[in-house]
Amino acid sequence: MKAYLNNREYDLEEGESILSFAKRHGVFIPSLCQFEPLKHHPGTCRVCLVQLTDEHGTRMVTSCDTQVTPGARIDTISSKVREMQRTQVELLMADHYQDCASCTRHGDCELQTLGLEVGLQQNRFTKNLLPAAMNRVLDTSANAMIRDMTKCIRCLRCVEVCRQIQDVSALTFDGKGLGSLIGVGQAPKQDVSACVQCGQCTIVCPTGALAEKDQNEQVLDYLADKDVITVFSFAPSVRVVLGDEFGLPTGTNVEGKIVAAMRKLGADVVIDTDFAADVVIMEEGTELLGRVKNGGTLPMFTSCCPAWINFAEKHIPGILPHLSTTRSPQGVLGPLAKTYLPERMGLDPKKIKNISVMPCTAKKDEAARPQLSRDGVPDIDVVLTVREFSRLLKRMNIDLATLPPEPFDNPFMSASTGAAVIFGTTGGVMEAAVRTVYAILNNKELTGIVATPLRGIDGVRTAELDLGPAVGKIKVAICHGLRNARILAEEVLRGESPYTFIEVMACPGGCVDGGGTSRFRGQYHTKRAVKQQSLYTLDDQMPFRQSHNNPQIKLLYSEYLDAPNSEKAHHLLHTHYTDRCEKASQDMGNSLKQLTLI
Repeated sequence: MKAYLNNREYDLEEGESILSFAKRHGVFIPSLCQFEPLKHHPGTCRVCLVQLTDEHGTRMVTSCDTQVTPGARIDTISSKVREMQRTQVELLMADHYQDCASCTRHGDCELQTLGLEVGLQQNRFTKNLLPAAMNRVLDTSANAMIRDMTKCIRCLRCVEVCRQIQDVSALTFDGKGLGSLIGVGQAPKQDVSACVQCGQCTIVCPTGALAEKDQNEQVLDYLADKDVITVFSFAPSVRVVLGDEFGLPTGTNVEGKIVAAMRKLGADVVIDTDFAADVVIMEEGTELLGRVKNGGTLPMFTSCCPAWINFAEKHIPGILPHLSTTRSPQGVLGPLAKTYLPERMGLDPKKIKNISVMPCTAKKDEAARPQLSRDGVPDIDVVLTVREFSRLLKRMNIDLATLPPEPFDNPFMSASTGAAVIFGTTGGVMEAAVRTVYAILNNKELTGIVATPLRGIDGVRTAELDLGPAVGKIKVAICHGLRNARILAEEVLRGESPYTFIEVMACPGGCVDGGGTSRFRGQYHTKRAVKQQSLYTLDDQMPFRQSHNNPQIKLLYSEYLDAPNSEKAHHLLHTHYTDRCEKASQDMGNSLKQLTLI
């Protein structure tokens, strides 16, 4: 089969859209709403217009949702086509608050790039359309994210990723005409909606309509205050994803460069969240053994991922007794940095501000949980996403790529193991736990430290593990993406689950593809395997690869916590969960009642 692009004949595949046909043959057609990784071709932006001549005559069509038929002739570059494409971009730009300098996507906006691609030189419609755009919703009610509908271009990518990948369906397309926008279902605002703040919508949004809530000003205030002691830390995955923001090859280990950058910013102390990941394994592993031996609630689900916790509380609260009570690595590091660390370093704990760099938007929401505070003082004061931290460094003219690496400077909360490093990828928490649980049960290390059956990128993976004579064989499951998590959780609630331990990460791929990581135009987590392998390589290179062998962990328990799951450890390092499904309904009803009264 053949068809023509700009008077040149090309091979045609059956069922191909004009846009995919052109891309396959290297012919560029500007587009915006189309997003191939989600199979999303709604034709809403109308930018990908081309002139099509076939058996039905000659007409203008959107190329993303129009199939090519044999013998068709497609014009993508005539003056008429170019003018219509420019007009569409003019309309999109005009129906959009153009305060670009203050936008989180400044310098990285797909709409601005599109203007360049169509040769936009003026905007004839701003005067008529801008007033309506400026009056749309700006929702800052959520702890982690903002929903700024003044910048929305109604591409619907966010709706699709929330529905297809996460099965949350918190985002909806509401209204009609110029009054249409992305809503949050029946909820009046985002904080009482079904949203779990995973941030996957911020990865696919082409503008600044959906973004993390920026806290860089707060960090700079802390750095400028001579009475504040700033303690910086960063998650396992950050060391292999932050380099993307500075043009380094994907998966490059920039751990030492991050330490150097934090010092250059003015950090007083730089510690490693990997240390806390090792603590999590000690606590969670001991908790699992306690449930297995004493007839506790099984299967036990991991609790490291805050978006998963939000999902469980809001969508399937029946599963809450199955969640590990151990906090996440960030949640563990917070109280230790305000108790154990100042005690060992001779610092005033009241002056400490914890600043955490995470790959995840939901970590901001986690830090705001009342359960993660003591006497009204939060354990974690500020959480910056990878994108935020990158903006902060660039704002302070710090080029991560050119910095020579530096080591951590604290002898008490910086040593970690390979088990902690692999927390950053799907399956890593399970593998790290198995290494330590086996050693505790059998008084010897697991033969062949790599648990190959637990690795991979399939959405759901299962394995049977032999933990030795004390427990025998158990079945475990690993999943990433909340759609998969729902399947496993509902299986548990039906009493049909064969598993003892289940790992859940909300973001596809785990933390290496978290909602706060880098955006790439037209791509959605395409380099997952590279980042995952980088973490496995780091694991291979570590002097210690099991959490229980970390010398600083041994010191922590012998001198401060007594033992895993001790009374003191429970007080500092464990948490509880709340059925927010019922509460959300009540809050929504109250809010709607207030709106009615107004």
